[in-house]
Amino acid sequence: MRGRSRSTAPSARKCITMPSKVSCLYVLTVVCWASALWYLSISRPTSSYVSQLSVPARKTPKAHKNNATTTFGNIRTRPLNPHAFDFIINEPKKCETNVPFLVILITTTHKEFDARQAIRETWGDESTFSDLRIITLFLLGRSTDTVLNQMVEQESEIFHDIVVEDFIDSYHNLTLKTLMGMRWVATFCNQAKYVMKTDSDIFVNMDNLVYKLLKPATKPRRRYFTGYVINGGPIRDMRSKWYMPRDLYPESKYPPFCSGTGYVFSADVAELIYKTSLHTRLLHLEDVYVGVCLRKLGIHPYQNSGFNHWKMAYSLCRYRRVITVHQISPEEMHRIWNDMTSKKHLKC
Repeated sequence: MRGRSRSTAPSARKCITMPSKVSCLYVLTVVCWASALWYLSISRPTSSYVSQLSVPARKTPKAHKNNATTTFGNIRTRPLNPHAFDFIINEPKKCETNVPFLVILITTTHKEFDARQAIRETWGDESTFSDLRIITLFLLGRSTDTVLNQMVEQESEIFHDIVVEDFIDSYHNLTLKTLMGMRWVATFCNQAKYVMKTDSDIFVNMDNLVYKLLKPATKPRRRYFTGYVINGGPIRDMRSKWYMPRDLYPESKYPPFCSGTGYVFSADVAELIYKTSLHTRLLHLEDVYVGVCLRKLGIHPYQNSGFNHWKMAYSLCRYRRVITVHQISPEEMHRIWNDMTSKKHLKC
């Protein structure tokens, strides 16, 4: 970004007058993101970028650098799926001072800065509930583009809500991304009560999630897993986004699984799934793979109609009844959040 100093200098001069260091860094980050994405759009063909993101960067299994081996040291057999990746960016002390009621794990990609920022400023704001500690974390792999990696590192230094492992970030590695989140909870935040896994284009009705589903005043559940439960089988059409080769999964039916757009589970399940995954053949369909691990564990996911894995036209009363809605843009997220928070006094 040094070659573009003239375009960023005015923003830098404005930052000098800002009283807050964080505000200054935030403005610089936004400017850098915009410059980087403009640069990438004119100098790097999208097809070449995508084509490099389909193969995970596997390494020879070795001891993890962040004490994860002490947590999972009771595994007796050689792992089939060792998850031998190190944390490139981590927030290991996020849960040390105050145990959270809920950890929200959000899968995202490097270019989705606007989506991450929209979540931080709306339903993912960690200060929304004054009486409950909620942690929001964004999960990423490693990009093949050095500029994007640098942008995410800078973003992490400002917000401290990003976790990255050194596998290649791609759609086919979404399972690795989710397992990274499970591993993080089990290693650094195993005293949390509940965990939610969702995506960066999901709107979450936090009041319904916290007070109607999880109910902080009640005793925390164990071996609990809920979401929009799907009962289906593998798609053998190679043209489908959800194609599953027969040699990878020969069975004619999947076990019941929750749509990966959003599901919630008790925190003890994070370690159980992670440990089970070490001895379970990897599948690229993340939600199906989690269902396979749950079947091995004897945990049956509960159906909850509040989780929607499709887009739903906005209306105040309709959105008050749900927990998640899919395919929401950053602009829509702000608009929906502002409308719902400003009209809490209205009845449906």
